[in-house]
Amino acid sequence: MSVIAELRKTVAALHAELTRYQLVAWTSGNVSARVPGQELMVIKPSGVSYDDLAAENMIVCDLDGVVVEGDLSPSSDTAAHAYVYRAMPEVGGVVHTHSTYATAWAARGEAIACHLTAQADEFGGEIPIGPFALIGGDDIGKGIVETLTGHRSPAVLMRNHGVFTIGKDARAAVKAAVMCEDVARTAHLARVLGQPLPMAQADVDSLYDRYQNVYGQAGR
Repeated sequence: MSVIAELRKTVAALHAELTRYQLVAWTSGNVSARVPGQELMVIKPSGVSYDDLAAENMIVCDLDGVVVEGDLSPSSDTAAHAYVYRAMPEVGGVVHTHSTYATAWAARGEAIACHLTAQADEFGGEIPIGPFALIGGDDIGKGIVETLTGHRSPAVLMRNHGVFTIGKDARAAVKAAVMCEDVARTAHLARVLGQPLPMAQADVDSLYDRYQNVYGQAGR
């Protein structure tokens, strides 16, 4: 129970990062986290203002999306999150946003090709486009898993919808959502200016390996 209590605090706090980086509007978007060692996840309630989110109103669901703990209805994307956790046991966090630039690429049904070192670092190549799926069931989750399985990118642009990201934990998934919007904005501006220059695959691979395994304090 102490693990779940801490995760409820973490998930509630991470929603503030979505508003801080202007990745959501009104009550859209959501963050969830897998409960380690249990067939459970923590996710935000549906339709509740970000200003009112707190550890106490986070919802605990099983990995079929059934509410286990909480008085409110869970996010309308609960079934999609649950499907990802069932299908991808390495995933510890899932995030969904409608961030402006990334969602514009999703509306075009176009993947974001890798033309930036920052994109190579974080995503290891293109940010792929996923299929269209209606909200409410697990079809979105199926599209996420189908697109990201075997792909280095932790983000997928779901066609005509928005962004879903995954991570080893909820914080990593939030970071991927922030970086996805940053890359999408720069890619859009590059397109406005002209044709972005290609990057060699060997350089993309080298940058990804360095960032994932050497960058930061992990080696100290």
